[in-house]
Amino acid sequence: MKKIFLASLFLIFTLLLAACGAEDSAGGKEGDGNKVYKVGVDTTYPPFEFEEGGKYKGIDIDLINAIADNQGFKIELAPMDFGGIIPAMQAGELDVAIAGMSITDERKKVVNFSEPYFDAGITLVVKKGNTDIKSVDDLKGKTVAVKKGTTGANYAQENAGKQGFKVVQFNDSPAMFQEVANGNADALIEDYPVIAYAIAQKDLGLEIAGDRLNGDQYGIAVLKGKNQELLEKINKGLSELKESGKYDEIVKTYLGE
Repeated sequence: MKKIFLASLFLIFTLLLAACGAEDSAGGKEGDGNKVYKVGVDTTYPPFEFEEGGKYKGIDIDLINAIADNQGFKIELAPMDFGGIIPAMQAGELDVAIAGMSITDERKKVVNFSEPYFDAGITLVVKKGNTDIKSVDDLKGKTVAVKKGTTGANYAQENAGKQGFKVVQFNDSPAMFQEVANGNADALIEDYPVIAYAIAQKDLGLEIAGDRLNGDQYGIAVLKGKNQELLEKINKGLSELKESGKYDEIVKTYLGE
């Protein structure tokens, strides 16, 4: 009887251990292949991120999916206003961000960037037919529209005092475009590939004025001190996609270059 009791007790103990192991596996601990990384994106930013037919598309969307497939990790997209992405990372709500985010010294204080994946730069944009504004030197007494949290916004705020113009901020690019097209603002500052793509796709009543104002590059970001192993995988995946030609294929899909 005692042997039967001990055998039964051993069986119960073994079953409990097996159940615990199964629960741990299903829970998706980091490093067991089941963790899903939450990726912050701004889907009002074509050709890098936008929604079409109920699906998210764009260079950034295709690129992060391709990197995840290449490196064998899983992601979940989390659309939000661009200005809220870094705060969401700081709050632990996001693991990574890809949102046409320029690599800047200021952002490097908070996040670590991947190797650059796109040469962008910002540019000045005016209402079509406006010949009075050809550079930032022509902005004195004018109103300049920018998108919150962007390098364009930072550039405008840094130069508004010495150039003598007023800055108005918007949460998304379409609203900013409309402000200038309607004549409520004299100019806007936007990333060059974004506005060039937007103007090519649709008559927005806007045109680019002068040369690019800087040589910004985009990077994929993780919170400083967090997800460093993931960042290494992102860099490796990005490198392999460039070597295989997949990166060029993604860019050509949207920019035809």
